[in-house]
Amino acid sequence: MTVLAETLRRCRAEGRAALVGYLPACFPDFEQGVANLRALVDGGVDVVEIGLPYSDPVLDGPVIARASDVALRAGSSIAHVLRTLEAVASTGVAALIMTYWNPVERYRVDRFAAAVADAGGSGLITPDLLPDEAEAWLAASDAYHLDRVFLVAPSSTDERIALTTRFCRGFVYAASVMGVTGVREQASTQAPALVARVRRYTDLPVGVGLGVGTAEQAAEVAQYADAVIVGSAFVRRVFEASADAPAAVRALAGELAAGVRGAPVGR
Repeated sequence: MTVLAETLRRCRAEGRAALVGYLPACFPDFEQGVANLRALVDGGVDVVEIGLPYSDPVLDGPVIARASDVALRAGSSIAHVLRTLEAVASTGVAALIMTYWNPVERYRVDRFAAAVADAGGSGLITPDLLPDEAEAWLAASDAYHLDRVFLVAPSSTDERIALTTRFCRGFVYAASVMGVTGVREQASTQAPALVARVRRYTDLPVGVGLGVGTAEQAAEVAQYADAVIVGSAFVRRVFEASADAPAAVRALAGELAAGVRGAPVGR
């Protein structure tokens, strides 16, 4: 069992959702990126997603795309991302890499999987990879005992949800709105129905992402999801912080954790 699976099991036993926090590696540079990600842990995040900066982030909104550009300009590389993963995982938190598939393929899938396992990571979230096109990753994740998180969306057919959940391990990522990532004024009204559809096909935890930015929204999503995923709100805090970005990240994580922990999982 990976640290991720154990963490989600513990949260479920406590009758609450897990809080999942995302920030890109090397944002705004390597050292500050590690400090910001560790601040997520200090603030109460249960699971950390480490973004692998990519030059063509077609599924990301303007805030995360801008952060990726900052990281790449600072010299971000896969080696830096793996070092970041090791630094975050060493805290004992469940840590995954969220990445587009092209960098993994270029690095070589088996080599990448081995490096993630060596760094203490639990697995990968692959937003642009379909499980029926993921033969190499399925084999590598099995070989190195890594979790693999695929995405479903409101537009996914029942057949697609059934296929996707069959190959997921760790949790299922429910992208609760159509479109790119980013904080929204209201949590998605499509999310509860999507979570219910996913649960017809799997007992895996279901995490809801895209749009959560406040403690109130986090508490709302925690009523029906097993994990509340927050990304753009943390990235925005880093951009807005005049000096101490880790403190700003830690404060937001604390607010969101309080919201999640005050709302029992509605299963």
